Amino acid sequence: MQIVFHKNFKKQYKKLPKKIQARFGERLEIMMADSNNTLLNVHLLQGEDEPLLSMNVTGDYRALFTKEKNKITFHKIGTHSELY
Repeated sequence: MQIVFHKNFKKQYKKLPKKIQARFGERLEIMMADSNNTLLNVHLLQGEDEPLLSMNVTGDYRALFTKEKNKITFHKIGTHSELY
């Protein structure tokens, strides 16, 4: 599986606290092992954010991404209120 990080994601990621960055790394490993893990709560967004998928990083932080056959592209990361 190829993982790609959009330039906007990289900018947002750099501004996150180190603790949240580390948690994202943990969740990414879980996703690579089992993308259907309920801990991630992966779901398709509706409306103008479609076809983005959302993944839980923490209780409040989310990572938004698109998924193709063998490629996942992360587009945004931030708190629920920042992203929606």
